[in-house]
Amino acid sequence: MTQEKIRENVLDELLMLLNLEKIEENIFRGRSQDLGFGNIFGGQVLGQALSAALQTVPKDRRVHSLHGYFLRPGDPAMSIVYEVDCIRDGKSFTTRRVVAIQKGQAIFSMSSSFQVEESGFEHQDTPPEVVGPEGLESWLDWARGMEDRIPPNIRPKLLCERPIEIRVVNPVNPFNPRKQPPVRYSWFRAIHPMPDDPVIHRYMLAYASDFGLVSASLYPHGHTYWEPDMQVTSLDHAMWFHREFRMDEWLLYVTQSPSASGARGLNFGKIYQHGQLVASTAQEGLIRYRGNESSRSSQSP
Repeated sequence: MTQEKIRENVLDELLMLLNLEKIEENIFRGRSQDLGFGNIFGGQVLGQALSAALQTVPKDRRVHSLHGYFLRPGDPAMSIVYEVDCIRDGKSFTTRRVVAIQKGQAIFSMSSSFQVEESGFEHQDTPPEVVGPEGLESWLDWARGMEDRIPPNIRPKLLCERPIEIRVVNPVNPFNPRKQPPVRYSWFRAIHPMPDDPVIHRYMLAYASDFGLVSASLYPHGHTYWEPDMQVTSLDHAMWFHREFRMDEWLLYVTQSPSASGARGLNFGKIYQHGQLVASTAQEGLIRYRGNESSRSSQSP
């Protein structure tokens, strides 16, 4: 099998993962994927929940916002049931609430809002001037270069072909992190052309928006989620969709953390494509460090 065919198959697997099975009116089932994190990747539940909600909304209404809470760790060995509550269908806006369930318990809940297309005032933030994706090393190539330092039990999951290619402008070495400002710049896109249906691109962006968002809150402290003494997990996730985009073309993800306190880090994200702000995100993550900071500092080179 050619490399191009492998990449196409990997992306097709993700598209099937996010395209849920309808098992009853407003009830859907999705498979799970093990990415090596131990629990289900939060972006998977986010993308699947949006996919479930979209199946209950008229085609002329586009998602413009979602707000979700991660309630319990998900088991990647089990499927997930999504129950959609059709709260409101108004003249311009539609509201849905989705609960993701495993073993009879809610692991995630989300409210989302949809709007008919309307015209109005427009303005946006200007994207920062950063180097483009060409010439940057992909996250996968970078990880393969450090294969000998990655624990053997998770190497197969981390070093396999991924459906979303990520190239970080200002990466942090997870095995020797240095303190730096709490801002992260990364480029990402699907590794193969996708169908033209904009609905698919929206829930795929929801899936991808969880990659690295909490990382910015660790940058100024010289830590990463790779450390055994770190407990890092997403607590909630909010997202606003502003303009149309394509997931198979490069998107710039600018994430910034204005605050960390109480074992939590707050992170905001802006996603640009071709100079346009297409989406914004916000997430608070749990960031607990159980190691000895003074001992760690004295051992740093």
